Amino acid sequence: MSIWDRFLYLIGKRSTPGPRSYRFDVSDSLQVTLSTIAKDEGRPENELIPELLNAGLTQYISNERIWKKWETLSPREKDVAALVCLGYTNREIGARLSISSETVKDRLETALKKFSFTKRTELRDLLSIWDFSEWERQP
Repeated sequence: MSIWDRFLYLIGKRSTPGPRSYRFDVSDSLQVTLSTIAKDEGRPENELIPELLNAGLTQYISNERIWKKWETLSPREKDVAALVCLGYTNREIGARLSISSETVKDRLETALKKFSFTKRTELRDLLSIWDFSEWERQP
């Protein structure tokens, strides 16, 4: 029995741990999306479900880990990281936060270490889907 079969059986989505058969109660919009993807890829829906579930769980776990790392940042490190993600230079960040460029550099280095990064581009790439517009509006 695969891990997915066991998982679905344990959460009550399958009545038996037998051959693969996925039946989920899903919303109409989710069903339309699944059908569209299956049609576009020329594959049956039940073949896509384990892959999509795996991708979704992986993304969920990844987001949770990223958030936990973000929460370890000090408020000033968050400010600097957010402004880096918005594309500001150290000098521009310093001017916005009324701190020196060296202080910005120090806070950024600390934030990067907490994410196990060495470059600001790595941080920007990781957090590219986050909305930092709140920091854009701050004076």
